[in-house]
Amino acid sequence: MIPKHFAEYLATSIVIVLAPGPSVLFIIARAVSWGRVTALYTVLGNAIGSFLLSALIAVGLGPILQRSDLAYAAVQWGGGAYLVYLGIDAIRHRHAHAADMTQKNSDAPGAFISMKNGFWVAVLNPKTLVFYAAVLPQFIDRDGSNVTTQLLFLGGVFALMCLFSDGTWGFLAGTAREWLANDAKRLVTLRAIGGSVMVILGALVVIAALRHAIG
Repeated sequence: MIPKHFAEYLATSIVIVLAPGPSVLFIIARAVSWGRVTALYTVLGNAIGSFLLSALIAVGLGPILQRSDLAYAAVQWGGGAYLVYLGIDAIRHRHAHAADMTQKNSDAPGAFISMKNGFWVAVLNPKTLVFYAAVLPQFIDRDGSNVTTQLLFLGGVFALMCLFSDGTWGFLAGTAREWLANDAKRLVTLRAIGGSVMVILGALVVIAALRHAIG
């Protein structure tokens, strides 16, 4: 169940999890608006949605990737290109995203609403979708144990990492909410960093696909 390249997978996952993507920025926005408790409920819903997405992709993609070299190559090329696109889009719109995040609201939502919102942000998060569908399959053993089982395991690991990392973001942002909300430049910087990381990772995925095709 544990692929041979699990260590490399962990290293890649850490980079992606720590990069401020849509989910992280949404959680920070909740923390700035309503504090740590709301942010942490959002994180929990986000982690549940993330794992559900990984399970759906594992069940759907696993058998296809194990049998088809063409499908595997298409996932690599398409996923890498889309990661680059997401990164460029994040950099281009970083000022608008920061402005949205600094808007404060008076009435905090309840636990269920916060979890529900976090759940849907995870399920509809392009970065998470691309990671599960394009980046994650590169670390499986196609000639080893069941590919679907490997994808489920790696997806579960990633969801747990997101739970702890995003929880930390939410806690820190809730603690420093005034410091973040009073200077949008800090949020612009976070968005730019996240976008740059996605561009780099996308380029690495494309390079790996190119090497695989040449080899």
